[in-house]
Amino acid sequence: MKFRYTMVAAALCTALAAASGVAHAQTIRVANQGDALSLDPHSLNESLQLSVTGNVYEPLVGRGKDLSLSPALATAWKQTSPTVWRFELRKGVTFHDGSPFTADDVVFSFGRAAGDGSDMRSYTNDIKEVRKIDAHTVEIETKAPFPILPDVISLVYIMSKKWCEENQALKPVDRRKGVENAASFRANGTGPFRVRERQPNVRTVFARHGGYWGPIESNATEIVFTPIGNDATRVAALLSGEIDVMEPIPVQDIARVNAGANTRAVTGPELRTIFLGMDQKRDELLYSNVKGKNPFKDKRVRQAFYQAIDIEGIKRVVMRGASNPTALLVGPGINGFLPEQNKRLPYDPEAAKKLLAEAGYPNGFEVTMNCPNDRYVNDGQICEAVAANLSRVGVKINLQAETKGTYFPKVLRRDTSFYMLGWTPGTYDAHNALNALVRCVDDKGSGQFNLGSYCNPKVDELTMKIQSETDKAKRAAMIKEAFDLHAADIGHLPLHQQSLAWGVSKKVKLVQLADNFMPFKWMSITN
Repeated sequence: MKFRYTMVAAALCTALAAASGVAHAQTIRVANQGDALSLDPHSLNESLQLSVTGNVYEPLVGRGKDLSLSPALATAWKQTSPTVWRFELRKGVTFHDGSPFTADDVVFSFGRAAGDGSDMRSYTNDIKEVRKIDAHTVEIETKAPFPILPDVISLVYIMSKKWCEENQALKPVDRRKGVENAASFRANGTGPFRVRERQPNVRTVFARHGGYWGPIESNATEIVFTPIGNDATRVAALLSGEIDVMEPIPVQDIARVNAGANTRAVTGPELRTIFLGMDQKRDELLYSNVKGKNPFKDKRVRQAFYQAIDIEGIKRVVMRGASNPTALLVGPGINGFLPEQNKRLPYDPEAAKKLLAEAGYPNGFEVTMNCPNDRYVNDGQICEAVAANLSRVGVKINLQAETKGTYFPKVLRRDTSFYMLGWTPGTYDAHNALNALVRCVDDKGSGQFNLGSYCNPKVDELTMKIQSETDKAKRAAMIKEAFDLHAADIGHLPLHQQSLAWGVSKKVKLVQLADNFMPFKWMSITN
């Protein structure tokens, strides 16, 4: 452990020493427990990556400080028919290489985001066509009425068609296969910051874009982003003043950061829900000692796992109170969340044992559980606690916890039997979770992150109706029905919404968003 600590500290010192060489620059040094796996904005639908690349690339419709929709590369939008939206594009915008932004880039980017290798297909799978009307006007036609389209596309970032053609990056590469291309390491967006230097898993330097089309509410001339996986090293770097902003603060260190002479903890609720998923499709699990059948196809087994998990114990011991146990895949702040639905099945190991016995597993069974150990708050410890809980009902968990750099490519290709995932609906609407996590999987992007292939045709039918329904009361009733059906099926094992905890120098002003995105354009530092 000492050797690992020394290596991490040495890498941090190297990165910070290089940054300090620019004496005149107003530099803000940001650290995270992980790194963006790629600079390609369409290659991975993961919030840290989208947060990082969202400082470089922009969507047509963005988000304000209260997460409400705001104009970005589109200045206005309206429905011209139930299935057609017209977007007026911002004029005078250039990419970081100086080339103009036009409708051609929008048509190209949506096609790229919908194509092979893209991880953003769940945001585009209900779009029929994106067409250019003129240089600064596009229309998006959907397959059916889609009243929340502007919300859905707020994470579809626009790339330069010309740059992608010149750099052989016409298609996003499939991170699940470990493939890279020019867009993985270099970037050419329209955003307030451009990438000046990229060293994956070491540091990324962002420079202020002097030709940005709008105001930048930041005095930073550069942002140095450094991944520091070791919690103790990350906290020590903040307390010593080597970094200015870090996230997350381990829950056990929040009080220590608040007590620091020059630091404070910025905390708040997060929209992300942490849950567990199970392979419910294969006739035999890939990683289990049960042969010839799949235990997770039996609802009694899924319910046994649910009721064996001591979620209040995890909240108390692992999360130090910084979590809200949940029964749903969406939490407070997401449109469609209903408090009356948010009632978990009781923690009951004896009932779990009985259910396993009824399902034909009186002595339990073995299964491998895949977890990240550097993506969510205390993710590795949560999985250890779940494994301990399940051992008490006879289930032996072979825990494989690993860095998100290898974890996500593995689970995204569905090379798993039992896994952890966290999800923040990018549209701040329940439809997003239903469409991406619950809907039956197809090859067009539906159920793209339904990694265990749960499938209920009635839920699918409701999800499609929710997408098109304009009557708010009817829509809310359908969302409730869909979540009721999913809960009755024990489609997934919801755990909790984690709380945000960022460590910030008292010299820094910033905006903390409930989706855990960190816009550099709203971050300033005083000397």
